[in-house]
Amino acid sequence: MPHYELEFRPSAYRQFAKLDAAIKRRVSPAIEALRVDPRPVGAKHLCGPDDAWRIRVGAYRIVYTIQDDRLLVLVLKLGHRRNVYRGT
Repeated sequence: MPHYELEFRPSAYRQFAKLDAAIKRRVSPAIEALRVDPRPVGAKHLCGPDDAWRIRVGAYRIVYTIQDDRLLVLVLKLGHRRNVYRGT
C-alpha cells in the first residue's frame, strides 16, 4: 500500500507552531498516521466546498483534504474544537 505525502497549508503550519508542546506531542502522531491511512476509523467527511475530512485528537481537530490521484494529504486547519470550524 503506497504512503501519502503530507503537506500543510501555510496557515495550518502556523496554527501547529502556536500549539503548546504537550498538545504537539499528541497531535503529531495522528497527523503522521494520515500518511498510511488518510481515512482512519473515526474520521468524518465534512460538508462544504473543500471536500474536507476531520479527525479528533482530544479537544483538538485536524481538518484536511485527500488527493488520491496525487497520494497527497493536505492539512487545511488544526486547532481547538471551539475555534477550528470558524471562518478564517
